[in-house]
Amino acid sequence: MNIVLFEKNETGTRFERNDIRINHVTEILGRKEGDSFDAGIVNGKSGKAILSRIREKSVELQFELDREEPPLPPIDVIVGLSRPQTSRKILQEATTVGARSLTFVSTERGEPSYANSKLWKTGEWRRHVVAGAAQAFSTRIPSVVFGISFEEAITQLDCGGERIALDNYEAKHHLADIPFSQSSIVVAIGSERGWTSSERKALRAEEFELAHIGDRPLRTETAVVAGLALLNHRLRS
Repeated sequence: MNIVLFEKNETGTRFERNDIRINHVTEILGRKEGDSFDAGIVNGKSGKAILSRIREKSVELQFELDREEPPLPPIDVIVGLSRPQTSRKILQEATTVGARSLTFVSTERGEPSYANSKLWKTGEWRRHVVAGAAQAFSTRIPSVVFGISFEEAITQLDCGGERIALDNYEAKHHLADIPFSQSSIVVAIGSERGWTSSERKALRAEEFELAHIGDRPLRTETAVVAGLALLNHRLRS
């Protein structure tokens, strides 16, 4: 982690020594009493935290958080629900690269039981987006939606913004070559077995343009990262 993040409800200054974040600061970073480290509040300000006191089983921190974080890039991701281990990678890596929202949807070729994973049932998913933000030296995390269908996701979108669906079977243009006229983007990415013909038809009906990112079939998590990297670059250009 490149910045240590704390939740808004962690308003106290005392933390247990066995807290994974404190262990990272003292054991991995080698910070001693009186030293500071980069810290922030999830979706809040960032700055420094000072190890004001280190005890045998706890530490006391002093926060000096005065930096406003920039907003997340205006990219909304719709992605087919995949195996839990794949979804964990998507949650963390997509957050690191930069996205405003992540919506995980059931698709025709997806496995329905994935929605019952402890990843979603226990709230574990949040830990992965926080880890992704910490890697990116940011306090901002995307909003995460799961448990809805593909049809719900693409028909309930707000108006405006570019609409792109990654597909390496029927797409005629590379993502890098598609002209953009809007300042925000919705990108749809299929689950591990890709889109069906009826899903492609539904995407086109909702004005999504099919695009590819090369000739090689990619894992879903790889397609998410590659697509987001290209889109973030396009938005900054």
